[in-house]
Amino acid sequence: MLFYDILNDGILIRVRLSPNSSSCRFGGVFFDSEGLPFLKVAVVSVPEKGKANKELVQYFSKVLGVAKSFIEIVSGEFDRYKKIKILGHPQELSLKIEKWIKEGKHDSSDY
Repeated sequence: MLFYDILNDGILIRVRLSPNSSSCRFGGVFFDSEGLPFLKVAVVSVPEKGKANKELVQYFSKVLGVAKSFIEIVSGEFDRYKKIKILGHPQELSLKIEKWIKEGKHDSSDY
């Protein structure tokens, strides 16, 4: 059920974004029609002028403790299905993601 792939220089996370939500939060794992897992993330911002994407990058920056400049939306900029590359030590990032999900700190009030 991994919604991310390990890369040489970081990780690639598959995200299903829900903009215009009441809070910024993690919403579990979503499987597309082909059975591919995506991390569901809701953001408060609306999907115009890149606002929702910017909030998504900020969210990952805070929950994973990495600089925003290390996070890039590599596909799906104008779609709800996105791939986000996070630069860093792959195993360290993987452990941070697993810990974040296990601890249950998923909404914006937790960071």
